[in-house]
Amino acid sequence: MSDWGFLLSRRWAGYLALTVAFAIVCCCLGAWQLARRAEALTEVSRIDANYDADPVAIDEALPDLEGFDVDLKWLPVAVSGEWMPDEEVLVRNRPYSGATGYEVITPFRLDDGTVFMIDRGWVSAPVDGTEVDVPAVSGGRVEVAARLKAGEDVIAGRSSTDDLLATIDLDELADRVEAPAYTGAYGLLVQSGAEANEPPLPATRPVRDEGPHLSYAFQWFVFALMAFIGLGWAARQERRALTLDEDGPEAPEPQPRPRRRAPSDDEVEDGILDGTR
Repeated sequence: MSDWGFLLSRRWAGYLALTVAFAIVCCCLGAWQLARRAEALTEVSRIDANYDADPVAIDEALPDLEGFDVDLKWLPVAVSGEWMPDEEVLVRNRPYSGATGYEVITPFRLDDGTVFMIDRGWVSAPVDGTEVDVPAVSGGRVEVAARLKAGEDVIAGRSSTDDLLATIDLDELADRVEAPAYTGAYGLLVQSGAEANEPPLPATRPVRDEGPHLSYAFQWFVFALMAFIGLGWAARQERRALTLDEDGPEAPEPQPRPRRRAPSDDEVEDGILDGTR
């Protein structure tokens, strides 16, 4: 059997199987990180294409009340009509710059009678338990712009109470207004100038960040490669150990014995005198 014949044993077949399984898991995690990076890059592309675009008519962006194309996220739409302050609600537990407060959702009745939900911004939660102070909307017909976002899902175990909602559930909001309403998307109110510094505070600009997914993917692929390198190193170490066991320990080379020098006359005389003392 060759020096590497031990690799055909059941034990080393198990080592190989574990290494392959570990490498497959690492590669799957690396591919998952690449997929997450692709999603992040797609979101960055949406921000670049839509966030600062000119507003378009809402019926052009949302021809169907229930539909929404995710590629239109952050796109500003222009709407005209009047606010519906009596149907205004708050969405609780919303963070903003390290604080917790509420999102103010005010339905907006368009000129054609349909209702579009608009997030007017964020207000802080009162610390003394008093009622939330929400600035009133202007009356009469107005024209505003809002950036599109998809509605939110219902969270199990979190229900709505009166005018306080757990999520921006557009279906529930549509039932409240009892009128034809957009349920595929809602809008973040576009504010500028002095009004952007007054409550309700506008949503912050989304961050253009692809995240560390590429470096994480590279690390997982390196881990997969290192598993096989480690297996090869272990096989080499076992081969060396088996080779030493078969050959036995090497015998030390014999060393030449030093030649004895014959004693001189003085040394013989000294020995005789020492023996007579």
